[in-house]
Amino acid sequence: MIKRIDALYAWFRKAASSLQSPFLLAIRLYWGWQFLASGIDHLRNMPGFVTFMSSHGVPAPSLNAHFVAALEAGGGVLLALGLGSRLIAVPLTINMIVAYVVGDWDNLTAIFTDHAEDFYKALPFSFLLVSLIILIFGPGRFSLDHLIKGYRTKRQPQMTAAS
Repeated sequence: MIKRIDALYAWFRKAASSLQSPFLLAIRLYWGWQFLASGIDHLRNMPGFVTFMSSHGVPAPSLNAHFVAALEAGGGVLLALGLGSRLIAVPLTINMIVAYVVGDWDNLTAIFTDHAEDFYKALPFSFLLVSLIILIFGPGRFSLDHLIKGYRTKRQPQMTAAS
């Protein structure tokens, strides 16, 4: 009986694990698009975004507004493609933490209160979560990062043999 349960569990683990890369692809495509759309929206409405940054006491609001807009737009494209995914996830994660601190402080601190649901209902939460997922788990097999790694792995023995 135990062997049968072990075999079933091994099959279940294999089946569930086979969904990891398609899941990461879906996350990257959807949230890459969302980051891109957010960045483009900031770029299109730059005066309003600079005013928002100024009203929240962000230093050098124009510079920071342009930086954040470019980071979100460019980072969204890189996430969707799965190119430099873990690297771009670092500044995107920091960006979302700053978004909480600057624009959603009450929701950030709500995690330590009876109103913890305000933390995950805040706009930065989903973006932060996705950035952390890609940072920790990587982009999956269906990504340019994976293709580049495979190409470099195949070329490595050839380069070593030629030396």
